[in-house]
Amino acid sequence: MNSDDATIFTLPDLNGCSVVELRQYTLHPNQRDVLIELFDREFVETQEAVGMRVIGQFRDLDDPDRFVWLRGFGDMAARQRGLAAFYGGPVWAAHRDAANSTMVDSDNVLLLRPAWPGAGIDSPQGLRPPPGAQAIPAGRVEVTVFHLKQPATAELLTLCRDRTVRTTMLGWYITEPSSNTFPRLPVREGENVLVGFELLAAASAPALRDRGLRATDLAAMLSPWLAKPPESLRLVPTARSALHA
Repeated sequence: MNSDDATIFTLPDLNGCSVVELRQYTLHPNQRDVLIELFDREFVETQEAVGMRVIGQFRDLDDPDRFVWLRGFGDMAARQRGLAAFYGGPVWAAHRDAANSTMVDSDNVLLLRPAWPGAGIDSPQGLRPPPGAQAIPAGRVEVTVFHLKQPATAELLTLCRDRTVRTTMLGWYITEPSSNTFPRLPVREGENVLVGFELLAAASAPALRDRGLRATDLAAMLSPWLAKPPESLRLVPTARSALHA
């Protein structure tokens, strides 16, 4: 961004993130830690400086060559402004070759919105560790992507809300149907999804059965709505992820 650019960027709080990207990157072998070191050092505060919320970044426990992260925006217009400012700015220009060289594919992106008022991730569990942090937080984030035959119905969302009350659920999201206003970064289009996010402390899972259902328990109940089996991600936060146990 030029010093004479009059645009004022406001960083949304998580309650104000009406649009969220779930981004899954396939990387070249042995390149994930290279990208994470670069991302955590260069791409967190600099994205938030132009109005985008870096919600969390993760290693996939089941795929050593996958990096997953969440980015939030106040709305679709704020997304367009923020992406244009960052990807047209000096930080990305300085580091894009290094970042892109780690990647096989970065187009596996779901554009989402909270499934109902109050369903979004409302706050990180802990403060984001400072630049240079190395310790990996305990626990994990689990993401369940339900592939739907059609856009989520009120009946489906009520079932999810009622059945997962008092669990470790962080948030529920559905497909954001708006057209991609920043085509330089592709997103998956023509799909309808319901996505549940959970935060599990290291030893929390065995006790959950007494507290209600988790997202992964809902597949059988949701089968009338599903186009294919759910996709599950088990994610470990990076050292600087704001979303961690």
